Amino acid sequence: MSGRRRLIIAVLWLAAMASALSVVYTTQRSRELTAQLMAAQKTRDDLRFEQERLLLEKGAWSAYSRIEKTAREKLKMHVPGPDERILVPDN
Repeated sequence: MSGRRRLIIAVLWLAAMASALSVVYTTQRSRELTAQLMAAQKTRDDLRFEQERLLLEKGAWSAYSRIEKTAREKLKMHVPGPDERILVPDN
């Protein structure tokens, strides 16, 4: 075989090896990114569930009857009677 032919074969062999290595690398990278995507989606789903739970809890805590009950029981508040009211003049 001539030197030129050997050079062409060597270049083609190197190109085939480089191509094979790039396929292996991209396949591995794709798997890593897919695993990261799955983990991120699971985290997103967990956070959505937590947000919905917190919104329900917020609704329960902010209900007017619950606020009034807490004000009466814990803070000992009451609606002022007529003798306890003070009118402030509007200037």
